[in-house]
Amino acid sequence: MNTLVKTFAAAALIAVSTFAMAAEGPGAKATKANVNLSTADFSLAYYVAVTAEGESAGVEQLFAEDFNQKIQATNAQSNSRSEVLKSLKKQKGERLNCTVSTDILEESADFMVAKVTLKFENFSKTDLVTLERVGDDWKVSKSINSYK
Repeated sequence: MNTLVKTFAAAALIAVSTFAMAAEGPGAKATKANVNLSTADFSLAYYVAVTAEGESAGVEQLFAEDFNQKIQATNAQSNSRSEVLKSLKKQKGERLNCTVSTDILEESADFMVAKVTLKFENFSKTDLVTLERVGDDWKVSKSINSYK
């Protein structure tokens, strides 16, 4: 009798586990976060969240395929989309100790240029960001950084 009860209990656990996995569907864990980039303002706010607050869910959606970043410093640098994404993913969850301000410099129906300033204790970083409408979404297409 005990053997029969244990067998039914094991079968029930296996059935419940199977149904639970089937309900998730194939690739459910691989699904990427869907970020709302339907307006330039949403995209700019998400860009700030990614660069200053360590947000990383759906970060691939934010940057245009031809995105590039230029850093104006003693040694000028240029970074591709893949290099920037790799760097941002490493910073996942890292919140920068700074105050952030944004100013929209130019805006039209299909593009926006904004100035994002991150003020740290001993220096500030100014980021000129160009956003463009790509289909129904707004993507960051260019970023130019300078430090003071």
